[in-house]
Amino acid sequence: MKLTDRIGAVLQQKDGEVYSVTATQTVYEALQEMAKHNIGALLVMSEDRLAGIITERDYARNVVLKGKSSQHTPVGDVMVTPVVFVTPAHSVDECMTIMTDFRIRHLPVMEEEHVVGLVSIGDLVKWIISEQEGTIQHLENYITSKYPG
Repeated sequence: MKLTDRIGAVLQQKDGEVYSVTATQTVYEALQEMAKHNIGALLVMSEDRLAGIITERDYARNVVLKGKSSQHTPVGDVMVTPVVFVTPAHSVDECMTIMTDFRIRHLPVMEEEHVVGLVSIGDLVKWIISEQEGTIQHLENYITSKYPG
């Protein structure tokens, strides 16, 4: 597991489930879905096409702080669009850079015009930590003469 590994490899480690709502559903329904799955973002789909993304941050900034009602506000009124996305060929490092540059925590993964997954900053940090643990183990084995060769 390396920073140069492709996001496709990260997706293979996940359960593969991508949760979504439609733009016509209420923000309240979106929040219920996020709570149900213990996630912080949902893709907004129109038929089979990615139309936007809604996050807990969008709720806080565009509903709560503006005095709107989550039970009466459609997702389409607060979702982020256009959506920044990557492909399975992007590297972990490239995705970290994109997330940092755009100040986002979730990246849809697209092949052609189809969503194939969603990665979070947590997914990438977990991947990086696994890589570092492997490097540390390798170095410990080398230092303690457990290194093959």
